[in-house]
Amino acid sequence: MKKMKSVYLLAVMSLILVFASACGNKSEDGAAGGGDLSGKIKIDGSSTVFPIMEAVSEEFQAANPEVQAPVGVSGTGGGFEKFVRGELDLANASRPIKDEEKAAAEEKGIKYTEFELAKDGLSVVVSKDNDFVDHLTLDELKKIFLDENPAKTWADVREGWPNKKIEVFSPGTDSGTYDYFDEVILEEKPMRRDAQLSEDDNVLVQGVTGSENAIGFFGYAYYQANKEKVKAVPIDGGNGPVEPSPKTIESGEYAPLSRPLFTYVNNKALKDNEAVYEYMKFALENSGELASSDTIGYVSLPKEKYEEQMKKLDELAGK
Repeated sequence: MKKMKSVYLLAVMSLILVFASACGNKSEDGAAGGGDLSGKIKIDGSSTVFPIMEAVSEEFQAANPEVQAPVGVSGTGGGFEKFVRGELDLANASRPIKDEEKAAAEEKGIKYTEFELAKDGLSVVVSKDNDFVDHLTLDELKKIFLDENPAKTWADVREGWPNKKIEVFSPGTDSGTYDYFDEVILEEKPMRRDAQLSEDDNVLVQGVTGSENAIGFFGYAYYQANKEKVKAVPIDGGNGPVEPSPKTIESGEYAPLSRPLFTYVNNKALKDNEAVYEYMKFALENSGELASSDTIGYVSLPKEKYEEQMKKLDELAGK
């Protein structure tokens, strides 16, 4: 009996050693940090980039339960405000950093690096009940959204359309989506004053869904998630109407509303906090697949682009 018990104990000890060895090998391989990281990563910014980074954080934290990496949604502008004050490790953005934000970062001694995660096609949408808007030109978008002599009814936009008041929904002014639309469509002129603004894209979806005379815009992922409720309007940028799709967004054919999505990393945090490095490594390895998933619905970058950025990440971290 004692002999059998000894054999049993030896077998159990062998299994424990094998398990411990496997865990040790995982850590050495550096897969998502190996599960032995700890600490907190401060992330905030764009609501458009949020679905990607939320998915990254969920998977990264599953492999590294001692790391906290919550993702805030204060908008691109709001995220940069915190980032340039040194309050964040990562700032998610749906537009490049502005000159005044660069100056503020320099004043505070904040050095940073831009990483591109995926591509988005800013989608102009109307209600499913709208049966007359088949496409819009850039000039017609200006008529609808600009504050200067805005179209009051759809008949003011195009002859033959109904004489019904247009209801306009737009991301808030802290949003990178607003900034991008302001730059490429409004040419940095004021948006119409009666537009209903919100930093929450779900509020915009509800607004457009609620009226056949409504129009709004937001990132492609939110259109994908709500395409049973709203329909995307093909945009004629000068070469005929084009609908947003992964193919037209990646090729740039969906112009001028195709755009890159970024996260900006504090270089000091990258060097001083191993969790930040491992998180960014995991993000670059997985954001393309996560971004282009059916759940999220953006467009991934070419594999070489992620590999190129991975090399830059290692150089910055001194790896």
